[in-house]
This record gives sequence, structure tokens and C-alpha cells, in this order.
Amino acid sequence: MNKKERLVAAIEQGTVIDHIPTAKTYQVASLLGLFDLDTPVTIGFNYPSQKVGKKGIIKVSDKFFTDDEISRLSVVAPNVILSIIRDYEVVEKKTVETPAEIKGIVKCNNPKCVTNNEPMATHFHVTDGILTCHYCEKEQDINKVELV
Repeated sequence: MNKKERLVAAIEQGTVIDHIPTAKTYQVASLLGLFDLDTPVTIGFNYPSQKVGKKGIIKVSDKFFTDDEISRLSVVAPNVILSIIRDYEVVEKKTVETPAEIKGIVKCNNPKCVTNNEPMATHFHVTDGILTCHYCEKEQDINKVELV
């Protein structure tokens, strides 16, 4: 496919987040704080994908994400690909890596956990797709979490 046939307009500088599960597209945008940006953001979903059937895609002009921001995505969309764009060309591709610890993103599913009863950030240790609460040690599957 050449650049003139793209489904979404090309950007000069910024980041393209591709291969987002369609149902997770808005969660990804929210986790990255895209609704608060002043730069152009294009959000599309239900695009055809050979890998997953349908996908979401987000293009963010003039924004490059830190590894910490990218690792937040592992909770909702672990297989996304980020393409770094400079002068309309992809200069780098990044995959999302699940960090060893996740703070302030996921809610603990233990109603008695201190994080659900006091104004404090959650903190989980990640091992093989299982999140263990730092405070109450309750475990939960990374694929079945509720975001804060």
C-alpha cells in the first residue's frame, strides 16, 4: 500500500499506535492522556487486520512517549506496536513490554485492601501475567483487571 492509499492521513512527526484490540482503543487513548493533548490526535477503530480481524489505530502528532508511558499499555493492549514518525517516515518501531511493577493503573480486586479504602496509589508486582498487590498480596490475572 502506498502512502496515498492509507486509511488514515499520514503525520509528519509523532507516534502511531497500531494493532490495538478494537474494544481497547479508547482505553489506550485514556491511559496515555490523549484527550488532554493540544496536538492533533486521530483515533480509528474497526479497521481490517490480517493478524486480529479488526483493530484500532491511533496517530498522535508531535508526541513521543516515554518507555514508562508505553509500559502502561501492557495492561490493556500488550501486543500494540508503536511507530515513531519523523518527516513522514517510520524511524523506529517499539513493542510494549510488561513492566515488573505497575503503579496507579489497576484497581485491587480485594475490597478490604488499603488502596480501596485510603487515598493512595495501587502497586502491583507482575509475574507471568499475574498481578500481586504489594499491600494485601491478592493476586489477579492481568487480562481481567479493572483500571483505576
